[in-house]
Amino acid sequence: MSESKDAYALAGVDIAAGNAAVAQYREVLGRWQHPDQLDAIGGFGGLFAMPGDAARALVASTDGVGTKILIAAELERYDGVGRDLVNHCVNDILVVNASPLFFLDYYAVGKLDPEIAAAVVSGCANACRAHGCALLGGETAEMPGLYAPGHFDLAGTIVGVVDRAAVPNPASVEPGDAVIGLPAVGLHTNGYSLARALIPHEQWLQPFGDATYADALLAEHPSYYEAVRAIQKVASVKVMAHITGGGLLENLPRTLRPEVKAVLEQSRWSVPAIQQVLVERGGLTHEERYRTLNMGIGYTLVVPVDDAARAVAAVPGAKTIGWIEARTGEEAQVTIHPARSTD
Repeated sequence: MSESKDAYALAGVDIAAGNAAVAQYREVLGRWQHPDQLDAIGGFGGLFAMPGDAARALVASTDGVGTKILIAAELERYDGVGRDLVNHCVNDILVVNASPLFFLDYYAVGKLDPEIAAAVVSGCANACRAHGCALLGGETAEMPGLYAPGHFDLAGTIVGVVDRAAVPNPASVEPGDAVIGLPAVGLHTNGYSLARALIPHEQWLQPFGDATYADALLAEHPSYYEAVRAIQKVASVKVMAHITGGGLLENLPRTLRPEVKAVLEQSRWSVPAIQQVLVERGGLTHEERYRTLNMGIGYTLVVPVDDAARAVAAVPGAKTIGWIEARTGEEAQVTIHPARSTD
């Protein structure tokens, strides 16, 4: 990270440091790879050859809810974070076209309150049931002294399955393809350290739009599973991306080949009001806002331009947000700019 840190780093989350850590993980893990491991670390989900079935692969991913938990804990709204967690994990393995099989949660706290724990896990269970995904179990860890009173952490691991022939292929992406965006409803599970720095807890219960700041901050991280399956029925989906930490600038390139870039027009979609507040209060630069927040796009799909209209029509709120171009040299893999004139 340069000496001039961005607003998110000043709030305590250094995305560049996270990227550097992953680079070191690759170096360590690159020394040996299991023969049935089908890809390298760093993807949205890891693939492992299905024992006894060469045509299919298991897909696994682990994630957490982040400091959204601190807002939920202070407001005593516990069940939502369980749904956030499962939906986030479902979306991650969906990027490689996997369907969820089972989920395990990890709930850690300094002093265990059984009712709070049950409320948190009930959110996980409800979201698993909505996806036909088994909640096999997990771990409840009581660790005095590690967490402040009332605080807890929540993480989970999901395992799904995919036909290996159906795994999206970045090599299929060509200049002229369309980028479809599915709408975000809020921060989802990223950007909360910045949000807590810019929206003090004294304001959380104050009116904001038709509800309160708290309602906007705790809006559920949606699952895009059904939306993606609906689009796949009418369009050829080449690659997908879940827009989480790192925003559009870092997540969309994760499934593009180096020879292409995505060009997006920010005026083609709406930015949730809560994110507009953060941009204004934090004075976020163009790069900061699209690297820290989802800025209104929760999931992207690349389809042939001839399929774009059918893809958009298949899901309410879906929009064509940009296109694919050839990339040369050291050009950025994602460019976001205002709509171009048609004159």
